[in-house]
Amino acid sequence: MIQFNNVVKTFEQGTKEIHVLDGINFDLKETGLIAIVGKSGSGKSTFLSLLAGLDKPSSGEIKVSGEKISDMGESEMTRFRAQNIGIIFQNFHLIDNFTAYENVLLPLEVMKIAEPEKKAKEALGLVGLEDRIHHFPNQLSGGEKQRVAIARAYVTNPKIILADEPSGNLDPETGESVMEMLFKTAKELKQTVILVTHDMELAKKCDHIYEIKSHKIVKL
Repeated sequence: MIQFNNVVKTFEQGTKEIHVLDGINFDLKETGLIAIVGKSGSGKSTFLSLLAGLDKPSSGEIKVSGEKISDMGESEMTRFRAQNIGIIFQNFHLIDNFTAYENVLLPLEVMKIAEPEKKAKEALGLVGLEDRIHHFPNQLSGGEKQRVAIARAYVTNPKIILADEPSGNLDPETGESVMEMLFKTAKELKQTVILVTHDMELAKKCDHIYEIKSHKIVKL
């Protein structure tokens, strides 16, 4: 499903070249809930950005479902991501002047998927927000905003969901509730979730755990 072949990612910092990922080889055949753990600054978010096609490797190749995304141009990558990858950010990334319903409806309309209104309402129902669909983000709690973001990620039925510390801005009780709902929804829809987290207890609830350490990635 996902392959990283000798992937290197470096950043320029003044006159220095910082290696964040150094020759990563990663061949994910498993499906289900996949946790990516590692210390702060280990490269977890960089790994996820590369996998999402939001950033390009300095060298090496990345394949998702057999497609070499590391060679795709911006417009081609945007289309591929819309069809195959849903993303859940720590900071929600909702459009402030769109209602919850409109935020979830948008990717369906962009992709010209049939019955978008019905699918958007069903997705919000799936995350328990049937009675909040016409509320704007500033009228929602943090947990409700993240549920909208999860519904938006799932609504186009992508093969892979990428989640970057999705409970990081929530209080522990709300975060636990949101993560339980995310895992439950993933299993119901038979989608693979790749979860970046620093929380090992949360990672242990996943089917498989990988750690980024010393610029490499290993299975635990």
